[in-house]
Amino acid sequence: MIPLAHIPLVTEPVQIFFIVLAIILFAPLLLNRLRIPHIIGMIAAGVLIGPYGLDILDRDTSFNIFGQVGLLYLMFLAGLEIDMYHLRLNLRKGLLFGVLTLVVPLFMGVLSSVYLLGTDWITAFLLGAMYASHTLLAYPVAARFGLTKAPAVLIAIVGTIIAVIGALLVLAGTVSVRQEGYFNVSAILLLVGRLAVWVVALLYAYPRLARYFFKKYSDKVSQYVFVLVLVMFAACSAQLIGLEPVLGAFFAGLLLNRYIPASSPLMSSIEFVGNALFIPYFLISVGMMINLRVFGDMSTVVKALIMLSVALSSKWIPAWIAQKAYHFSADSRKVMFGLTAAHTAVALAVVSVGYRMNMFDESILNSTIAVILVTCAMAPLIMSGSAARMSVTMLEQEPAQNGGKGARNNNSLICVSNPITTPALVELAVLMRNTRGSHNFYALHVRNDNTSAAKSLSRNSLDEARRTAAAADTVVNTLDRYDLNTVTGVLNAIEERDITEIILGMHQRSTVIDSFLGNKVEQLLRSTNRMIMITRCFIPAGTLTRVLVWVPAGAQYESGFNRWVRAVSRLTRQVGCRIIFCCPAELQPFIRGVIYSENYGIRCEFRTTDGHEDIILLANKVLDDDLFVIIGARPQSVSYNPEMAELPSFLQRYFSRNNLMIIYPEQFGAAPVLTSFTDPLSSDIAHETPSLVLRLRALNRRLRRLLRHIASPSK
Repeated sequence: MIPLAHIPLVTEPVQIFFIVLAIILFAPLLLNRLRIPHIIGMIAAGVLIGPYGLDILDRDTSFNIFGQVGLLYLMFLAGLEIDMYHLRLNLRKGLLFGVLTLVVPLFMGVLSSVYLLGTDWITAFLLGAMYASHTLLAYPVAARFGLTKAPAVLIAIVGTIIAVIGALLVLAGTVSVRQEGYFNVSAILLLVGRLAVWVVALLYAYPRLARYFFKKYSDKVSQYVFVLVLVMFAACSAQLIGLEPVLGAFFAGLLLNRYIPASSPLMSSIEFVGNALFIPYFLISVGMMINLRVFGDMSTVVKALIMLSVALSSKWIPAWIAQKAYHFSADSRKVMFGLTAAHTAVALAVVSVGYRMNMFDESILNSTIAVILVTCAMAPLIMSGSAARMSVTMLEQEPAQNGGKGARNNNSLICVSNPITTPALVELAVLMRNTRGSHNFYALHVRNDNTSAAKSLSRNSLDEARRTAAAADTVVNTLDRYDLNTVTGVLNAIEERDITEIILGMHQRSTVIDSFLGNKVEQLLRSTNRMIMITRCFIPAGTLTRVLVWVPAGAQYESGFNRWVRAVSRLTRQVGCRIIFCCPAELQPFIRGVIYSENYGIRCEFRTTDGHEDIILLANKVLDDDLFVIIGARPQSVSYNPEMAELPSFLQRYFSRNNLMIIYPEQFGAAPVLTSFTDPLSSDIAHETPSLVLRLRALNRRLRRLLRHIASPSK
């Protein structure tokens, strides 16, 4: 019979779930006022209500299940939110820091555990993995101060990946050795072999499964459950081959990173469910493991102080070495130290694994939790002061952009016609959202009658636009407009809302004599000079493999040149694919100048084209998973060529089954300030008019083709 003192106060499932939800709700609200990370509040609440606190709840099966799922979810999010491009771009610089922040804590942790804490060598390596790992808990502080692209922050991110992967491998090896009972070299080699096979299998299967499923099923609930199935399968398969499930969850996040854009509704759902339920449940379950009565023992306090000293010093030393090696400032060193000082994810995994396998007693367990609590509290405090000073320094050193006009403002008008095509248009517009200034979205439906059917269609389309944007944590203003015709309604909305770009779906031909773009789009192009983007995507944007952009000669002289380059660059950055510009050689430095001056961090390539006829040669190179972007031009504009009149027929004939986006840039306005990547100086060409030169070049090309045709032998 269980003694009365050990029976929890609450045992009903509904009451247990109510108490947990109340903690999840009120702990962050209270601690935000005290400027304390809410992770501390979750763990502290678990201590308070747990069997070693007030004994309100028992750490039963529900906490074991939800706690384990929360740990896997935490590691999955860590892999999912990594910027893969910057991981590759800064891998060489961050390699030294990553190795140092892995080896130094591991070395100091093993020695201190053996000679100061008196543990065995296997437990020492397990604790060394805890010291080596860290979590970017203070990253929101860096984001709030605009330091996400600072070298110190990028190097710390690369170092985090290396340290986490290394610590997880050490953890997996330690557990394997512990289960075998002795250091078996063949067993370790077999483990490495199984790991290699497992990595190759997931690398081959997961991208193909994700691309197939996201293409075939658009339901957000099905997509979310599919992602969870992949995560849990990776965790289970890792456990079957002798690794820790957290390694599988983290690797699944890395593999799915490419197919879940950061601004997509699916990403918002994943973050929402994890931050609202699974991760807090895990943190509370960890707090319920802590026995505060153990801290009454002086030996436990001494162990906690030793472990805390090792945890902080072993992360400060790599930051100091990286500062000296890369000639950084003291604030950069503090930023790197603040980002790598917090121990949460893998440290909590080490606590759970080690305590479950009886590798250390409660004093080590509670000392490890003390390290987690103190480092989580100190990391944001270390970051705040140094990040503020670094932000001021970067603003003083940053050259003025956009002619000194400050932040850019975007107002996008999304023309919706029916609820079926609305979600794809809204998601595409959100992926091109400008995050370096204000960006307002307007969904417009124009009707020319007041029948109940027309009103219902308008209401359903706008409601679908609002729901799709809300799923991606974006606000869209809906406009239900009654006007004489669609074009007039769009033009009036453009003037009333100061629209900078219009996004609409591609026209579907209904008759043989119907044009490719449709009469409404052609009339809209003649009536406004704002940027118009006409899209047709057969697959979700997240499954795109490449973005191919065909640019005509002279496009750099249009007033909307910078705007469309930024738009396609933001889309490429969100999707995570590479972009290929097919354009004349003289255009390439100016496109590079826009991309690198904005620091978008995308993989861009260039293919040199000569003449309008080269667009036909791309027909065999544009794949089904590519997005083919064509930069058009209105008549009488600088980049217009008479051969562009044949562009719609070319697209209909050769690209009828491809994903297309036709962009007509903003024209007839003030010429842009062009920045060449090869020439760091900006050149203002506002008073130059190269149209005559371009027309002569076009005439020269036509003459050369005519001469070749005359010189060729007749068939």
